[in-house]
Amino acid sequence: MRIFEAKNLDEVLALASEDIGIQAKDLVYDILEEKKGLFKSSIKISVYETTDYIEYAENYLRLVVESLGFTPEFNTSLDGEVIKIEMSTNHNSILIGKGGKTLLALNEIIQVAMTVKFKKRIRVLLDINNYKNDRYRRVTGLARKVAGDVARSKQDATLDPMPSDERRAIHNALSEYRNVTTESIGAGKERQIVIRYKKQDKKEKAPKEPKDE
Repeated sequence: MRIFEAKNLDEVLALASEDIGIQAKDLVYDILEEKKGLFKSSIKISVYETTDYIEYAENYLRLVVESLGFTPEFNTSLDGEVIKIEMSTNHNSILIGKGGKTLLALNEIIQVAMTVKFKKRIRVLLDINNYKNDRYRRVTGLARKVAGDVARSKQDATLDPMPSDERRAIHNALSEYRNVTTESIGAGKERQIVIRYKKQDKKEKAPKEPKDE
């Protein structure tokens, strides 16, 4: 957290923006002190940085997990704009839950807590014992197989509902296939991916057909 002070809000945000390297509209801050006088005015703010987001996320998760009687350890990194938290405890399987449902619930809880605390959406991806990475490999492998079937049959296919991070992994995995496209449909927990056949323009070179995996 960084402290800045200037004559008014616009000036202090401009000062913080230049110093931290973030556009003023994207700064997350608290007003610590504001003085308004006839001849002199000032305002002091505290600006949150990525390290503050990470510290809050880890501390919040630690409180939740320890309240359940488990001891957590964290390995947290920043991947673009996503805070990735690798957590390990003495009872990983319990916190992952059947089909990853408990892990998903924990991820949603910390996501909401971060949004409430910092008044903006901060993407957090929680993983336990590498469960998510293994899951990404499985769902993208399935998606590539289905994409191959769609390319051959020219019939669209719909995958089962899945969380947004798994859908994103599939969108990315199939983004370079020129003879299929992906689209998310539905809402909430029922949101799912449709893999559609994409007819090629005759002027284009013959596309590479997705290989089954």
